[in-house]
Amino acid sequence: MKARNTGIPAAQCLPDPLPSNPLVIAEQWLAEAQSDADVPNPNAMVLATVDSAGQPSARVVLCKSILPDPGAITFFTNYQSRKGQELVANPRAAAVFHWDHRHRQVRIEGSVQRLDSAESEAYFRTRHWLSRLGAWASMQSAPLPRGRTVAQLVTEAAQRFGVPYAGPGTPEPAIVDVDIPKPPYWGGYSLQAVSVELWVEGAFRIHDRARWTRPAAAGSGEWSGQRLQP
Repeated sequence: MKARNTGIPAAQCLPDPLPSNPLVIAEQWLAEAQSDADVPNPNAMVLATVDSAGQPSARVVLCKSILPDPGAITFFTNYQSRKGQELVANPRAAAVFHWDHRHRQVRIEGSVQRLDSAESEAYFRTRHWLSRLGAWASMQSAPLPRGRTVAQLVTEAAQRFGVPYAGPGTPEPAIVDVDIPKPPYWGGYSLQAVSVELWVEGAFRIHDRARWTRPAAAGSGEWSGQRLQP
């Protein structure tokens, strides 16, 4: 790797020349962050969406995978949540990973589509039974009914599926597994990247930064990379 005059150690710089697929590096960076045992939620990313009136909103979600080919990232959520409704109105989004301890950032923009139901079902089955129960208990982003508590909603969901659980704050029963199917309003999304930016922090804000774009959604079109001024 060629050293650049950025104040950044050569081992931490972006490659020169730039690679043809930036998501290969992004996937590697995510894996390295996940290997750092003292870092909570290394796959956390800020996801920004826009509603039909052009009002943006952002929140932190967990990325489940970075797929260099075809060029996408995946995440899961409630389809009826605010972000789910905004993705219906405007199926475009932006995501940001920032690993401060590794001095790295990834920005991704593109179109969003739902994963097929089989893929969402397969992932849902891998979740802890309490997380699966919570998906039924919470209508994410909806107002909490007057006079009700989240604990009550969870208890009612447990009763629905015959789980001997009295809700948050009570001892968790020793259940290895229980049949809690995926709700029809819950599943995965694929953000198909058309723009990716990689950033490495440098001394005195002289960062190493590059952006790749392609003309079409994931799976068609080659990436074109260009270094940017910090």
